[in-house]
Amino acid sequence: MTATLPSITTTRIRSFDGTELAVHETGEGRPLLLLHGLFSSAETNWIKFGHAARLAGAGFRVIMPDLRAHGHSGAPHDPTAYPRDVLVDDALSLIETLGLDDFDLGGFSLGARTTAKLLTSGVTPRRAVMAGMGWEGLTGWGRRRDFFVTAIDRRDEVKRGDPHFMAVAFMKTQGIDPVAARLLLGSFGEVDTETLVARDVPVLVVCGADDSDNGSAPELARQLKAATYREIRGTHMSSVLEPALAEEMVSFLT
Repeated sequence: MTATLPSITTTRIRSFDGTELAVHETGEGRPLLLLHGLFSSAETNWIKFGHAARLAGAGFRVIMPDLRAHGHSGAPHDPTAYPRDVLVDDALSLIETLGLDDFDLGGFSLGARTTAKLLTSGVTPRRAVMAGMGWEGLTGWGRRRDFFVTAIDRRDEVKRGDPHFMAVAFMKTQGIDPVAARLLLGSFGEVDTETLVARDVPVLVVCGADDSDNGSAPELARQLKAATYREIRGTHMSSVLEPALAEEMVSFLT
């Protein structure tokens, strides 16, 4: 995607336990809280390839935190800094600190899973986006988590051709702290799918045509009460580069 890079402001906000979260913002208008994927960052998922600029141009105040143990946010090594569903608690803390009461919400991959968890916790955005996520990514996360834990543990020995190679390479490129990342992976709780499918918040499920990393996105859309499914080009790694990702989000959110 070629787009004019937006003017980004970055603030550091203390979460519920004092951990600092880097929060990047661009645009003015309706608040849109966007959560990035595992081993990624706001810069990689939302800013670098023009999605934030497109959304800001459509009239949104785009709010993009770096998740705990990612990007420029804190990555503590103390296990007590990673209670169950800590990313949900971080998001709730940001929503309260920023005074967001009428806003939209979305995420890619882990960010989409966290969006689902927020919906089950009672958060009620006007609309929500789950990108790069399928039904099995919500119902069978344990296997996915174990895959990434193994990638961290074997990061210095995997070779090209190993199924963990791309995850390790991406983690290293992003400068992820392996100790903090492993602790974070252990904090992910199960998704209460019964509560999730009962929510009537309109949801856009958008996924790459060749992305099955988190299971079936069409099945996720079928399970949800008020979902719209849109397919774009790409795999789990490449779909986030597609201009269509931002275009589908703008179309749905406006």
